[in-house]
Amino acid sequence: MNRRAQAIVMTLFGGAILRVSLTDVYLRYVKEGLRPFLVAAGVLLLAAAAMTLWYELRSRPAAQHGHAHHEPRVGWLLILPAAGLLLIAPPALGSYAAGQSGTVLAAAQVESEFSPLPPGDPVPLSLMDYATRAVFDEGRSLTGRTLRLTGFVTPGPDGRPMLARMVLACCAADGRPIKVGLTGVAVEAPADRWVQVVGVYSSRVDRDPVNQAGVPFFEVTSWQETTAPRRPYE
Repeated sequence: MNRRAQAIVMTLFGGAILRVSLTDVYLRYVKEGLRPFLVAAGVLLLAAAAMTLWYELRSRPAAQHGHAHHEPRVGWLLILPAAGLLLIAPPALGSYAAGQSGTVLAAAQVESEFSPLPPGDPVPLSLMDYATRAVFDEGRSLTGRTLRLTGFVTPGPDGRPMLARMVLACCAADGRPIKVGLTGVAVEAPADRWVQVVGVYSSRVDRDPVNQAGVPFFEVTSWQETTAPRRPYE
């Protein structure tokens, strides 16, 4: 691959990175705090492409009487992932990824004491907050309160719907799910559909067949479909 081709590939990669990082699309792949690094990487790639092209055009007259070199064409395959980001942005991790991994609750940092929930019902809670309180505090801070959870639907081991969200340490490559089983009113929504469920604490805890970590349950009294949040990961 000659310098002109290298400049084209770097331009595509830099443009693709800037495209996703200047919109909320990047939140499908990395945590929110990494946005400045993505923008910097995109700018550096575009600058490197511009410098490479300038050097190629400047040195072209001096080399036009030389012998032509034929570089391997396989390098052009690098364009494919960049074109994919530019044309079709892959979605955030969903039910398939959740089904392949054990719940992250096994590695959660457990608080010695759980603070009381804020006043007002229903109380919005993240799935991680609900799960840790339900399993490690045995629901003491949840009992008697009406709660609202948001997540996407994923099939459980028995085929019944569960609520899940992916948890990132850095990027989608290390994403693992937090899972909550559902009892009470049946949530009749397809896999990967985002829903809000309102209900109360359930004392039931099953084991995730993937890693044997605890999976708490939530007793649903009502539910509704909702749009995917701006930040799909916890």
